[in-house]
Amino acid sequence: MRTRAEAAALILSLGLAGFVVMADNWVVSPILPAIGRDIGASPVQAGILISAYMLPFGLFQLGFGPLADRYGKLAVLRLTMIGFTVAAGATALGAGVTDLAIIRALTGIFAAATMPVSLALIGDTVRVEERQSAVGSFMGISFLGQGLSMGIGGAIAFFLSWRGVFIAYAALSALVTALLIQRSRDVVAPGNPQSEVFAPFRRLLTEGRSLRTYLVVLVEGALIVGSFSYLGAFLSHQFSLDNLAIGLVMTAFGLAAIVAGQRSGLVASRIGRRQTLVGGLGMAALGDVLIFALGGQIVVAVLAIALLGGGFMLAHSTLLTLATEFAAKARGTAMSLVAFCLMGGGALGTALGGRVIEGSSFTSFYGLWGLLLAGLVVVAGLAVSDTLALPARPAVDIKANSAASGGGS
Repeated sequence: MRTRAEAAALILSLGLAGFVVMADNWVVSPILPAIGRDIGASPVQAGILISAYMLPFGLFQLGFGPLADRYGKLAVLRLTMIGFTVAAGATALGAGVTDLAIIRALTGIFAAATMPVSLALIGDTVRVEERQSAVGSFMGISFLGQGLSMGIGGAIAFFLSWRGVFIAYAALSALVTALLIQRSRDVVAPGNPQSEVFAPFRRLLTEGRSLRTYLVVLVEGALIVGSFSYLGAFLSHQFSLDNLAIGLVMTAFGLAAIVAGQRSGLVASRIGRRQTLVGGLGMAALGDVLIFALGGQIVVAVLAIALLGGGFMLAHSTLLTLATEFAAKARGTAMSLVAFCLMGGGALGTALGGRVIEGSSFTSFYGLWGLLLAGLVVVAGLAVSDTLALPARPAVDIKANSAASGGGS
């Protein structure tokens, strides 16, 4: 980017793309009963719509990284956002479980590109000393969409219909896509037709420093995204809140994430990335413990949710910033691995957490996840290095895209 203002404009447009994708990611859960009633399916039968989206959303993140490295990050991002917009709108036309599942799978495929490719683009265009703040801002805006999704979806479904939810999301996505195209006209981010597919993955997964970081992201996803997954159900169970009220309370997660994201670069510059990571995980652990110990009080629950959001963003923006320099000439691949580990860990943590809740209670789940997060604080402090770039390894040649790596260290 030529100026800080231009960089900020691009990050905002990328963040809004992340917002609508993350909001769509979580919106089906609160409106699933309404969908089932309308198409004549039980909630269990309609539940396939969640899996139909999540599976391709997770798997295709690994594919879009190498595609972005080869064909250009902006080209891939623009194309997939257009596809996402069309698929989101088409969801409103579904008449049965089968066709809705197919449409949601297509939506998940297109949505899979947004997070890893946007993060790689930030790595290409923002100077390394400003990158963590940029990453944090992007992630904060994106996860605000996740925090608001249930409230937005519940409100639209209540006043209109579940089909209105996807019409509204498609309209929002169309506006965001147009903004992204306009804001990125002057961004130079060409692809490299000679880039390799498997060599970058091989190096990233065999180099100890990057492998340890990806494993920390995997566990972070299991514990923090897993914790987030059941906040709506916990609030409904504990306080009998409706979907709109739940969405408003969970805004604390997104707002805290935005604030922490914007400040994360300054914090890291003052205390170091490792300490920022450890502090963020510690905040998230405290949030879970507060729900376990004092979650029966709504004010404490709001504070705990804010600690989860702020802690997550401090920790994850640090891990993302480190990952942007693991393969400066194959950033799409490096970031696709981060996104895959986060979402894969989140899916695993959500599944295991559901077992704990079924066998015990919400408070036991949050107590256990808080304890595990405290353990991750120690492990991450030992496993993750402050150093950005990986050591050179001549035996593995990750082919260059010198233009796309112009914002590197």
